[in-house]
Amino acid sequence: MAPFERPRPGRVPLRWKIAALAAGTACLVAAAVGVLVHLWTASDIRSRAEMQAFNTVYTAMDTYRRTGTLIEGAELDPPGLPASLRNPDDGDRHVGYDGHLDGNSGPTVWAAQRVGGPGSPVLAYSVNTNAQRYDLRRLDATMAVASLLALAAATPLAVYGAGLLGRRLSRVSETASRISAGDLDARTGPTQGRDEVDDIAATVDLMADTLGRKLRDERRFTADVAHELRTPVGGLLAAADLLPPGETEDLLRARVRDLRGLVEDLLEISRLDAGAELPVRDRVPLGAVVSEAVTRTGLTTEVEVSPSAGSAETDPRRLERIVGNLVVNAHRHGQAPVRVTVEGSTVVVRDHGPGFPADLLRDGPRRFQTGAAERGSGHGLGLTIAVGQARVLGAELRFANAPDGGAIATLHLPT
Repeated sequence: MAPFERPRPGRVPLRWKIAALAAGTACLVAAAVGVLVHLWTASDIRSRAEMQAFNTVYTAMDTYRRTGTLIEGAELDPPGLPASLRNPDDGDRHVGYDGHLDGNSGPTVWAAQRVGGPGSPVLAYSVNTNAQRYDLRRLDATMAVASLLALAAATPLAVYGAGLLGRRLSRVSETASRISAGDLDARTGPTQGRDEVDDIAATVDLMADTLGRKLRDERRFTADVAHELRTPVGGLLAAADLLPPGETEDLLRARVRDLRGLVEDLLEISRLDAGAELPVRDRVPLGAVVSEAVTRTGLTTEVEVSPSAGSAETDPRRLERIVGNLVVNAHRHGQAPVRVTVEGSTVVVRDHGPGFPADLLRDGPRRFQTGAAERGSGHGLGLTIAVGQARVLGAELRFANAPDGGAIATLHLPT
C-alpha cells in the first residue's frame, strides 16, 4: 500500500529526449556543414571563373595589339557586357559578375580592358559558370542525402545508447521508490558504468543504509521504552486501585489509563514497524463490523451503510481498530457531526472541523505530531496506527479535505 504516493504526471522517456537531442544536433551539424561547403564551393567557382576571364583578356589583348585579330570568345564592345565594364576609367583589366540566367547561359563572369585611349572600344571575354553551378547543385543534393543517411544511422544508435542510460536510471528510480514506500532493504547495486549514474546509485544505496539504520534505532528505542514503561504503568494502575474513592483517585486513575493507552499504542507501533503483525482473515459483514467498531468508541457518530456494502474477507479486529481510531480522531480533532459511510468495500469517515493540515496530506501522519493547533490535543499515534494496520490488511487509506470544510479519511479494502 502506498497511501501517500504522489501522482506522477505524463512524462517523456529520457531515451527519446536524448535521441531527439542527438537527431537535432546531427541535423544542425549537417545543415551547417552543407551551408559552409555550398558557400565555399560557390566562392571557389566564381574565383576560378574570374581568374580564367582575367588571364584570357590579357592573352586576347596581347594578340589583338600584335595581329589585330581576336581570339575565340573575345569580343569588342559586346552587347551583354555589364554596365560597370563598358566605360572603364583607365586602361587596366576589370572583372564583373552578371547573375542573369537565360536558359543554359549564366551566371556569367566578365573581364574587360580598353584597347586604347579614352573612347576606344573595350575588349571583353566572358566565362559561363552554368556547368559549375549544375555541379554545385549535385553537390548540395549529395550532401543532403549523406546527411539523411548519417541521421538515419545515428538516431538508432542514440536511442540504443539512451536506452541503456535510461534503464540504469530507472533502476535507481525504482530503488528510490521502493525505499520511499517502506522497503528499506531495496538497493540498486552496481550499474555497470563508472559515471554520474553510478555515483547516484551509490548515493541512493548509502542513503538507504543510513535511513534504515536510523529507523531501526528509532523502532528499537520505541519498543524498549514501551516495554520498560509497561511494568511501572501496571504498578501505578494497581496502586491507584488502593486509593480511597474521591476526586484525586478518579483524576489519578484517568491519567494512568491515558498513560497505559499510550504505552499500548507504542507497543502496537513497534510491532507494526517490525512487520510482526499478520492478519487473520475471515468473511465478515462489512457494515456490521464497522457499526460495532463505531459503537465501541462510545462517541455519537452517524453510521450509514449502503445496500451495496456486502461481506469482506478481512481481519475484523484490525478493521475495528482502524475505524475506531479514525472516529476517535475525527471527534478529538474535528467537529460534529461525524459521519461514517460504508459503500461497497469502502469506508469513509468525515468530520466538519478545520480539516487535515497540509503537511499530513502531503507526507502522511507522523507519530507524536497532531498537526495544526486548532485540531486539538493528543499524542498523534491514532492515524499512524490506522495506516499501519491498513498496510497489514493490504488496504489503502487516504486522507483529504472536503471542499466545504472538514476532514475525510477513506479506507479502500481489497476486493
